[in-house]
Amino acid sequence: MLRLLLILFFLNSALFVSAQQYKPVDQGSKVHFTIKNFGIGTGGDLSGLKGAIDFNPSNLKTCAFNVSVEVKTIDTDSRNRDEHLRSEAYFDAEKYSQIIIKSTKINLTNKSETGWYYFTGTLTMHGVTKNIEFPFTGTLQGQDYIFKGDFELNRIDYGVGGNSGVMGNTVKVSLSVLAKKS
Repeated sequence: MLRLLLILFFLNSALFVSAQQYKPVDQGSKVHFTIKNFGIGTGGDLSGLKGAIDFNPSNLKTCAFNVSVEVKTIDTDSRNRDEHLRSEAYFDAEKYSQIIIKSTKINLTNKSETGWYYFTGTLTMHGVTKNIEFPFTGTLQGQDYIFKGDFELNRIDYGVGGNSGVMGNTVKVSLSVLAKKS
C-alpha cells in the first residue's frame, strides 16, 4: 500500500511540474505591426492564430511556443494596401501563407517584477527562418494566459519587399496573445 501511495505521489508531482497546454485564440488577441512609410508610422494587424503553447512558470524547461498567424488576414484599414502586401512583391501570401514563431528556450528575465520571461526561438516569414529573442509577460487570467511582448525585425532580412527610399526596413511587432487552456 505504501508503495502504491509513493507511486501516486510521484506521478502527481510530475504532472504538477509539467507544462500546461494552451491554444492561442484570435478573440482577445492582437498581433500588430508598425513600419515607417514616407516618414509616418503606419501599421496593421494579423489574425488566424493557430498552434500550441505549453507553459508552466514553475518549470520553464517544459515550456514551448509554436504559434502561427495567417498572412492573408493582414489588415491595414486599406483594402488596396492589404492586397498589395499579400502580393508576390511583399509577403506572397499564396506561397508563404503563415508567419510562425517557435521557442527553443524560455527563461526568466532579469526584471525584478514577477511574470516577466525571455523568449528565445525562431521566426519564419516569407520562407526565411531567423533567430529571435525578446522579453514577454505571462499573466494568468482564470485558467487562461495572456502573453504580451514586443520586438523589432528587419523586413529585408526576410525578403519582404525590396529596398525602398520611402519605406523603412525596421518593423515593430507587438503581441498580445490570449491562450485558452486545452
